[in-house]
Amino acid sequence: MDQRTWPNLVAMYFETAARKADHPFLWARVGDAYQPLSWRASADRVSALAAGLRELGVQKGDRIIVVSENRPEWLIADVAIMAIGAITVPAYVTNTEADHLHIATNSGARGAIVSTRRLAERFLPAAHKSDDMRFVVAMEPPDIDQNLSVSLHAWDEVIASGGTGQAEAEAASWGRDDTACIIYTSGTGGAPKGVMLHHGAILHNCRGAYDALLELGLGDEVFLSFLPLSHSYEHTAGQFFPLSIGAQIYYAEGIDTLAKNMVEVRPTFMTAVPRLYETLHARLVRGINAKGGLSKRLFENAVKLGRKRYEARERLSVGEHVADAILERLVRDKVRRRFGGRLKALVSGGAPLNPDIGLFFTALGLNILQGYGQTEAAPVISVNRPNRVKIHTVGPAVIDTDVRIADDGEILVRGELVMQGYWRNSEATAEVIRDGWLHTGDVGRVDEDGYIEITDRKKDIIVNSGGDNVSPQRIEGILTLAPEIAQAMVFGDSRPHLVALLVPDEEWSSAWAIEHGKGPELAALSEDHELHAALAAIVDSVNGQLSMIEKVRHFLIARAPFTIDNEQLTPTLKVRRHKIVEIYGDALDALYH
Repeated sequence: MDQRTWPNLVAMYFETAARKADHPFLWARVGDAYQPLSWRASADRVSALAAGLRELGVQKGDRIIVVSENRPEWLIADVAIMAIGAITVPAYVTNTEADHLHIATNSGARGAIVSTRRLAERFLPAAHKSDDMRFVVAMEPPDIDQNLSVSLHAWDEVIASGGTGQAEAEAASWGRDDTACIIYTSGTGGAPKGVMLHHGAILHNCRGAYDALLELGLGDEVFLSFLPLSHSYEHTAGQFFPLSIGAQIYYAEGIDTLAKNMVEVRPTFMTAVPRLYETLHARLVRGINAKGGLSKRLFENAVKLGRKRYEARERLSVGEHVADAILERLVRDKVRRRFGGRLKALVSGGAPLNPDIGLFFTALGLNILQGYGQTEAAPVISVNRPNRVKIHTVGPAVIDTDVRIADDGEILVRGELVMQGYWRNSEATAEVIRDGWLHTGDVGRVDEDGYIEITDRKKDIIVNSGGDNVSPQRIEGILTLAPEIAQAMVFGDSRPHLVALLVPDEEWSSAWAIEHGKGPELAALSEDHELHAALAAIVDSVNGQLSMIEKVRHFLIARAPFTIDNEQLTPTLKVRRHKIVEIYGDALDALYH
């Protein structure tokens, strides 16, 4: 296979489907067990849905919104839309009606495909208000009584109306430069912008991932998909890359069942965001501390020797080698079994991975490959190589990608992976693509081995009143390494020092509340002076690891955790600083008086 020769993603899909035929491809839970859909069956449905969309009047270049949780129908819809030359517009299942209306209006989408009744209830009012929307295809019949300005069609009926279709033959019509999708950024800094990605950009990413992971030995791979497919990271790394290598894709039921699904599915690869590792780190540390005794000593020794093996590059003493081999069976095998037992690699992206977290899991025998990218680059720019991991870096650029560092430290990227631009926003496009170079907004350096080290994001850098540049993400990462602190946001631009908003760990704060005879509700505890004092001791300890300008002088306790539902986290679990400042800004300002 060679991603350079495929004319588009659809041709890649049909070629792979023809080769894999009746092998299992897409797995979804039905009742108590996962059930497969073969490559041949999925291709038949893609062809029929593409023809059905044609019957609904969809033409080349039309935008079609997809609102669905991760499931086989997501991929089928995505490929079917592209198969007729139309453009997929993924939308997050967490979007509000206003979010949907913004995307529908901005994209000028002609139609939409929606999965569940719950999602339809939030999307259909936005569709009704959109001037361009003509139809909605519903996987489940929506429970809607009012008259709508859009026509409603059942998924099964649209597929049936398409018959066998001609999608495979038509797929050769589209080129690498044709727009495949418009993915709206998750909005960490304001209104989302539509990133236009052409087929070639995603194919470039697939080739880069293949080249980077080839040394692990690629065969009959199994991916577990749980990050939202509406995000470019999962859309490429969790859908089109596994598709390109003929892998099987299992769809996790949800974040709450992820641990169970990993054991059931036994994936060989997973894409994940740092927040998952932070949560698992806190859970493992709490669990082992609760066990205590021999279990705790063995666990801590496994971490200690694993760290030394990484840092010394295998230079352990004879006695340490023997102990490490024993701990491999007693500790690390158990940890790996919690991830299914046959993982070749966990690929971390979407946000910076705290090196201490990465080293913790590496020491416990998990192969974590931190990568780097952004939606505007389809999104993969770089990734660590399995046989030479540098945890504090995001690895070298993927194949056929140029990276250079501007005079002010900004990382610039050039290659087929770069987006076509922002949809209907030439001014914003001109700001980030200059002379063919994508200006990432990230600051970093490239070491002697070509590995990229991210030092901060330009727009997130805090410049205090003394003119010092401070990285909030670094400080937040160190704060949340404390098991008592679940989430943190640092504040202090143009101020003399830093302050923070903290979310205490739920289990720790609940135990603290019981011990002190208080209610467990965070809204009430956020004003509790005793809890504040307990956390102050933790913050003081963290401050001991920080430079003078990085120290957190004062802090607030948040009234509720940062979540996707309250719009304080993006769907990929990044902090929405502007939203949190809207809510807590006055209180944070008051800490300076």
